[in-house]
Amino acid sequence: MIEVLVAEHQLPVQRACRVMRLSRAAYYRPPVPASRRDAAVIAALTDVVARYGRWGFWKLFDRMPVEGCRWNHKHVYRVYCALRLNLPRRTTRRVPHRLRQPLVAPPVLNQTWAMDFMTETLYDARRVRVLTMIDEGNREGLDIVAGVSIQSRRVIRVLEALVVVHGRPSAIRVDNGPEFTAQPFVDWCTGHGIAIHYIQPGKPDQNAYIERFNRTYRTEVLNAYLFESVAELQAITDAWLDVYNQERPHDSLGRVPPLTFLPRPSSAGLSTFELST
Repeated sequence: MIEVLVAEHQLPVQRACRVMRLSRAAYYRPPVPASRRDAAVIAALTDVVARYGRWGFWKLFDRMPVEGCRWNHKHVYRVYCALRLNLPRRTTRRVPHRLRQPLVAPPVLNQTWAMDFMTETLYDARRVRVLTMIDEGNREGLDIVAGVSIQSRRVIRVLEALVVVHGRPSAIRVDNGPEFTAQPFVDWCTGHGIAIHYIQPGKPDQNAYIERFNRTYRTEVLNAYLFESVAELQAITDAWLDVYNQERPHDSLGRVPPLTFLPRPSSAGLSTFELST
């Protein structure tokens, strides 16, 4: 592009570089292609890999000085990765052993709460995580929290706010995500006498109530709007949650809203966002 400005528009090199916001060195000294700049390293790596194809990087690097190659390990590793010579490690994921928990939801408040995470993409392509929480006794949506990053300590803060308003649940039903298996979350539940009912890995049907709630939330909110920010997503979610709890008929509850099926006196007149803040 600088050549076009200089040749066709007759601009001085200095002005053309200023227009393109580049230094004059970029015009007089164009960058050398990596293949030519690192030709010696590429040749040495190719030769060593051809003889020792199953060696890892450090074994290859330790062998290269013996053959007279004295490059820095960072330089060699950069070329090593650019050539895609890094071997994938075959590891076996350790799946925790969990006992199947009965999916029983008597119409009793604070018997079992259920939590799960969802993922949404904003209009600018940023990924957002959404924490959903319900009371299985009346299918009430306790809270929905959106954020770019939601770690176990934030999950604990949300739970503490809900416990202050609604009281302590007897158990919490969750999957095996890192936020729920983290030690701070486990310690908090143990300290408050709350049992953790982990579902078996790969069995989302064992947390069916929150999964059904997530489907409704995605259909009526996440798939219905384009969100420009986390704040906008949270505001629309809070308004929807009030309607879900107080106005939207629930088929499995006799076609009445959750708070009509089993009222929660402490939540009368308050939105779940106000309860969590």
